[in-house]
Amino acid sequence: MGLARRDRAILDFERSWWARSGPKEAAIRNELGVSGSQYYQRLRALLDDPSAYAYDPLTVKRLQRRREHRRRGQIAGTRADPGTR
Repeated sequence: MGLARRDRAILDFERSWWARSGPKEAAIRNELGVSGSQYYQRLRALLDDPSAYAYDPLTVKRLQRRREHRRRGQIAGTRADPGTR
């Protein structure tokens, strides 16, 4: 079926947001016209969409790896002071 124009814009933005000046949240609102929470909600859904992977596999895989890393950290628990035993 393919991705909607808004979904492509979200993936395009996520691929290159770091090159923009200013806060990411402000850029999301200015460039995409959505709130940060709406952006991240849609971005999370796109990570499991095969059409999103077909459109931008590098960005989707990078974000999937980051999500998996966070999940593993939550499961394993994080230490307040990792240098102590």
